[in-house]
Amino acid sequence: MGHGICQLFAQTGKYNVTLRDVEQQFIDNGMKMITESLQRFVQKGSISQIESREILKRIHPTLDPNEAFQKADLIVEAVTEDPRVKKEVIIQADKLAQPHTIIASNTSTISITEIASVTRRPEKVCGMHFFNPPQLMKLIEIVRGKDTSSETVNVIERTAISLGKEPLIVNKDSPGFIVNRVLIPALNEASFLVENGVAKPEDVDKGCVLALNWPMGPLKLLDYIGIDTVVSIADVMVQRTGDQKFLPSQLLRRMVSENRLGRKTGKGFYDWAKRDDV
Repeated sequence: MGHGICQLFAQTGKYNVTLRDVEQQFIDNGMKMITESLQRFVQKGSISQIESREILKRIHPTLDPNEAFQKADLIVEAVTEDPRVKKEVIIQADKLAQPHTIIASNTSTISITEIASVTRRPEKVCGMHFFNPPQLMKLIEIVRGKDTSSETVNVIERTAISLGKEPLIVNKDSPGFIVNRVLIPALNEASFLVENGVAKPEDVDKGCVLALNWPMGPLKLLDYIGIDTVVSIADVMVQRTGDQKFLPSQLLRRMVSENRLGRKTGKGFYDWAKRDDV
């Protein structure tokens, strides 16, 4: 998600963005994916080659947390859906950022109140949940923690609009917020259909696109989000709600163990080496 969010801020919002990760190979891969995505926009006539180069100039990759955090007005955390890892990043960001800086988490399930509790600025922490791929999906969930100020929510709402997105406000810090409470059981059920041999992935997706008017089938969406990410989200949902309806299928767990994570590893329910999707 990180590279897509970075691209969105630089491309649509025309913001200067620092892209920070912990290893150079992750940064290189993120920049490669941004460059490839921009080229597909160029090929489709959505932007020009000159605009593509200007967008890339607005992105500043770095390994240095000081460079990433000290001058930022907004920090968007998009690390793996693990509370411990997220808190480590948030603690570091809070320590290095200016007092006015807002820290937003792209978490899809983890409590914003819990994340904000490790900072000295809980009123300036909120959820800013993008949907994959961020360059294309229109929605952003803005999630209030217990102490999130209305000023912070208003700033993030205006920022979302500047990115060409439709924001919605989640007023209660509830596991899964709005969309994932509906989406995770649906994605899981789609995987059960494949696991039980009811239908091929292509036909499950075709049914949802043509009959339910989904813009993208659930199994293709799983590949976009990342199978490991969905399993992590589902596990957190089970832990925090106690509801077994969120329990991920054995097929999804097996795909994670086999590193068939979807688009990011080249293979999931589909073979992405043979696709040209943005």
